[in-house]
Amino acid sequence: MGYIQVEKIIDVLVDPLRHSLRDRDPYVRKTAATCVAKLYMYDRVLVESEHFVDMLRDLLADPNPTVVANAVAALTEISERSDSIQLRLNHSIASKLVAALGECSEWGQTYILEALMYYVPQETGDAEMLAERISPRLQHANSGVVLTATKVIMYLMNYMSNEDEINQFCRKLGPPLVTLLASGYEVQYVALRNIQLIIQRRPEILKNDIKVFFCKYDDPICVKLGKLEIIFRLANDKNVDLVLNELKEYAAEVDVDFVRKAVRAIGRLAVKIESAADRCIAALLELIQTKVNYVVQEAIIVIRDIFRKYPNQYESIISTLCENLDDLDEPEAKASMIWIIGQYADRIENADQLLDDFLYTFLEEPYEVQLALLTATVKLFVQRPTVGQELVPKVLKWATEEVDNPDLRDRGYIYWRLLSTDPAAAKAVVLSDKPAITTESDNLDPNFLDELLLHVGSLASIYHKSPTAFINRYKPRYLLPSPALQSRTEQYQQQQQGQYQTTLPQQQQQQQQQQQQTTAQFNDWSYNAATSNNRVVPTQTNNPYSTDLLQ
Repeated sequence: MGYIQVEKIIDVLVDPLRHSLRDRDPYVRKTAATCVAKLYMYDRVLVESEHFVDMLRDLLADPNPTVVANAVAALTEISERSDSIQLRLNHSIASKLVAALGECSEWGQTYILEALMYYVPQETGDAEMLAERISPRLQHANSGVVLTATKVIMYLMNYMSNEDEINQFCRKLGPPLVTLLASGYEVQYVALRNIQLIIQRRPEILKNDIKVFFCKYDDPICVKLGKLEIIFRLANDKNVDLVLNELKEYAAEVDVDFVRKAVRAIGRLAVKIESAADRCIAALLELIQTKVNYVVQEAIIVIRDIFRKYPNQYESIISTLCENLDDLDEPEAKASMIWIIGQYADRIENADQLLDDFLYTFLEEPYEVQLALLTATVKLFVQRPTVGQELVPKVLKWATEEVDNPDLRDRGYIYWRLLSTDPAAAKAVVLSDKPAITTESDNLDPNFLDELLLHVGSLASIYHKSPTAFINRYKPRYLLPSPALQSRTEQYQQQQQGQYQTTLPQQQQQQQQQQQQTTAQFNDWSYNAATSNNRVVPTQTNNPYSTDLLQ
């Protein structure tokens, strides 16, 4: 009847539902708990006025684990959809929920584990004990239970301070994640997307299992690309030779997209691990010798990044690159080669001829190639004025008079003004030192990563986007404040270094003042413990229907 959203039927449903929530039969109680959540979607005021939420809270102490699981699921759903009701668990209730895990079905275990994300440990020991009790769920046959248990343990690790305990849990998380790769391709893909997030926060979990992620010949492309990204992230000085040999084999595959990603991974490896740069360059030169069009172009693109990372170290390979100019037909590859020619115009004898060949089709080229040609021509002129004096006026005229793109036109005017008024300043600007390239830009923002790790096993972890980006009116989750929270903020770092001088009594006084100021305000999930916001989440509420279990 909960599905029949008709006013008269809803009115008739209220009394039977109240009696069903207290029925002797556990099957009736667990069905009634689900009905409350359905009814809340239709008439929130009715559910609150009839105190159904309080009755659901009482069901958390039910002796039947299935009833507990359904009550938890209903409360979680209501909490996520309500603007005034929120679910918070104290240590006692959380312990009771964990005790019910062993007797629940797979769905019930998932519901309970999800609800444990609403528990905020107040002491490090509480987090360690709860994580230890949850860890047997990592051996479950159901992949959903494994991922949800992983999420809860990763969440609780934010409230642990003992490094030995953290390392012990990291060792426990590795084998279950590896086991997921023996499932079907769909489960593998979901697992790989979640693993990419997990190893960004704690790479030590899978640091010794890189071989598990080597691609098989019959893997679908989505699985191969996921494994390739993880291989790159797990690469280090000790296993770089093994990884490089594997990537070279991937570069000989028949799938074009996969080959491109493999070649690009070799270049990223050179940028990430300096000691392996020479071997990566040698591997890229071998691939260029294959004369495969898309391999050559991808190799030139990543070599540009290597030149940026290690300037004046690998100029000897420029001649090999110039032999493949005729194979370039993609904008990014052309722009990369043009950048190399312009950057090293003083060492390439025929740099003017090479740029002139590209200039034949300047007006037909894409925007990024035109920008690269403009900058490279100016670089040639400031380094070798006698050689570039014929090309510069022609390119500047095209860029300022015959091109519609405003960015290109503005850059042309800037270069023209610089060259005509102060050539020395132009040289200082055009040939200035470039910012160092690192692979850190591949990593997610730490605060955003923390948010995604709270959604492991959901669509957010697959899309790598916040649920608020694709679910309307979703309450964002953040790490809630606690004395046990191991914060990564600047304030915490100063405290660790002994620079934070505020005494504990002062902190308690400040927290009391903050609490008095914010108690009257509505408290939702919008608190981000990773920011500098010092707002304290009040433990009291004026809402009589709040499911605050801390009281």
